[in-house]
Amino acid sequence: MIRTALVSFGISSKTFHAPFLSILPGYDLVSVVERNGASAKDIYPSVEVVSSIEKLLQDDSIELVVITSPNETHFPYAKMAMEAGKHVVVEKPFTNTSEEARQLITLAEITGKTCAVYQNRRYVADYLTMKEILQKKLLGELHEFEAHYDRYRPDPRTYGLWREKPIPGSGVLYDLGSHLIDQALQLFGHPQFILADIRKQKAYSLVDDYFELKLDYGFLKVLLKSGMLVREMGPRYLMHGTKGSYIKYGEDPQEERLKAGEIPISPDWGKEPAAQFGLIHTEVEGKIIRENYPSVQGGYGQFYKNLYQTIRAGAPLMETPIHGHNVIRMIELAFESSQQRQSVAVTGLL
Repeated sequence: MIRTALVSFGISSKTFHAPFLSILPGYDLVSVVERNGASAKDIYPSVEVVSSIEKLLQDDSIELVVITSPNETHFPYAKMAMEAGKHVVVEKPFTNTSEEARQLITLAEITGKTCAVYQNRRYVADYLTMKEILQKKLLGELHEFEAHYDRYRPDPRTYGLWREKPIPGSGVLYDLGSHLIDQALQLFGHPQFILADIRKQKAYSLVDDYFELKLDYGFLKVLLKSGMLVREMGPRYLMHGTKGSYIKYGEDPQEERLKAGEIPISPDWGKEPAAQFGLIHTEVEGKIIRENYPSVQGGYGQFYKNLYQTIRAGAPLMETPIHGHNVIRMIELAFESSQQRQSVAVTGLL
């Protein structure tokens, strides 16, 4: 089993990591870093709670360190862990700058340690369904893709307050944009140009709380949007091709089920209800169809299943530090475009 430790025990660890690390075969969750208190023991009595990453890294038996602490710690903690001989998982965003990401890529190569970026939105029903539709070419040649990650949060946060402070790595583009950009890069590769509009819409905002990114692939154009003042949600995804369209509403159910305390072991874990299936309207073998397209079953746990095969069996790493770097580089280019109020060429991706 892979003896594993979590760095911090906030919303991210409690929701997206600990539930899977505590039940999946092959992992032994043994330690958690909490600077104040020992709340992890209330849920996982067998874990050891330590007060700092420095103390954690003194334990030679720990193989994997999962970093879910605030964004500004991602780079230094991942660096410390790999230098101490540990494999690492880094929550998104991977780092705050592309230069930091390049340093982690180099360090992983030097140490021979696995360095993975946690992109759980590759394992949700809507993304997996769109990937299947594209692979089957059910819409013909795609010419337009639109993705939204909207919320209605008019009031200041009551938790994770660092996300709304004007410090490196804060703001909605680093937070939710990391998901949408990663999905676009995985589905379509590297764009040629980016045009961004990044704003502070709420009166009290000190960091960006809205973005609109237009990625130019030539024939294909991609629109990625997120706002915190969207009370009535529209479609989450839209795909339009030369033969047809796919429109998807609703949110993958996994996050809410985890927040409610559900243990992710049921056979239907990651399945969407039929009422939430997306609509496909296209032509297949000369026949026009307009019907709900069954969603592919998701499962955040697949991330850790794949990672186990990488660490123990040498399988290719699915969420690489290069992927993490490219998302951060796109964020840097987006800010550059928004500040200049013009399209910029996409350069510096690996």
